[in-house]
Amino acid sequence: MINILKSGRILSIDAFRGITILVMIFVNSVAGVSGIPAWMQHAHGNEDRMTFVDVVFPAFLFIVGMSVPFAINSRLAKGDSFWKLQQHIAWRTLGLLVLGVFMVNAEGVNAAATGMNGALWALLFYVCVILVWNVYTFKQAWISWSLKGIGLLGLIILGTIYRGGDGSERLSPQWWGILGLIGWAYLYACIIYQLFKGNAGGIMLMIAVCMGYYILCQQPFIQNSGWSWLTTQQGNAAHTGIVLCGMVLTLFYFDEELGLNGSKLFARVSGFLIIILIAAWRLRPAYKISKIHATPSWCLYSAAICVVVFSFLYFLIDVKHVSKWTAFFRPAGANPLLTYILPDIVFYGMLLIGVALPAVLGEGLPGMIWCAFFAVAMLFVVKVLNKLGIRLQL
Repeated sequence: MINILKSGRILSIDAFRGITILVMIFVNSVAGVSGIPAWMQHAHGNEDRMTFVDVVFPAFLFIVGMSVPFAINSRLAKGDSFWKLQQHIAWRTLGLLVLGVFMVNAEGVNAAATGMNGALWALLFYVCVILVWNVYTFKQAWISWSLKGIGLLGLIILGTIYRGGDGSERLSPQWWGILGLIGWAYLYACIIYQLFKGNAGGIMLMIAVCMGYYILCQQPFIQNSGWSWLTTQQGNAAHTGIVLCGMVLTLFYFDEELGLNGSKLFARVSGFLIIILIAAWRLRPAYKISKIHATPSWCLYSAAICVVVFSFLYFLIDVKHVSKWTAFFRPAGANPLLTYILPDIVFYGMLLIGVALPAVLGEGLPGMIWCAFFAVAMLFVVKVLNKLGIRLQL
């Protein structure tokens, strides 16, 4: 064990994850609606601002950080050796990278060159994802491994036949996609957590190192030198900093060896919040707030918002025990990957059969109302799928 953490599921973390997924589905849907207010859209890359939409992705990263100590210590408690743990981390990272690359490329399938309708290719990809990463409960292990093998073979075939663009582009990481970016940040954060043996002070130091790495990569002598390859990791470093912020908060709240509670817990969390807010404020003049460019100020302001939101949820759910309302979010919180890909499955399914929404649902207030309804509906669908035994786990 690296840290001695509170046992059992933490409802406040599950609720935070479920709420984030609900908002994610809404903002992804509303992005295709015209005539919506600026505060419901992503800020452009040349702007020095952020909206609540720009906090959804970092909230995912933050929650990954909150979950890492629980996940690693759980596997160690079950008897995983050092190398078996690293194998698990590498497999999860690879899974996220593969999913990210496939999802990005699914948007640009050249049907003629691929020999398959783009929507059909995407749907087959998602079928394979479910086959590979579903948590099976068959008593005969060979059935589970056979289904996973079929899914893996399907992914290989789909990746091999893929052609995009003018027909000459093969499946490639044009960019890693949201899941891929989470994968890189998860990998680096797991390494850092183990290197510093779950020490909150050491992890806070590495948050500063991640921000410092980004700043270093922005310097002219790096940009104009033969070391420019370093800049390919500046975004991953910034994202890792957000993950580490979530990790620190988990240690403050749930590390029994620290024993923080009451006024001590409030002081430690408040101090951490003040530190990252001051750092974000001081860095903003030189590095504007920008999700597109993953600037340190955007990372730290987003992390600060997550600290406040989670602290409120923890007080409400775990301290005051006002938790019945969280039942709505639990299915999504317990099955986040399936909830994440479900809207895409619906979208490509509609595209394949030629069903389109009425034009009125693509603009203004009616469009926003529809997107809110769709997001809520997806959570109900996931609840049904959970009961049917479809639960994905990387």
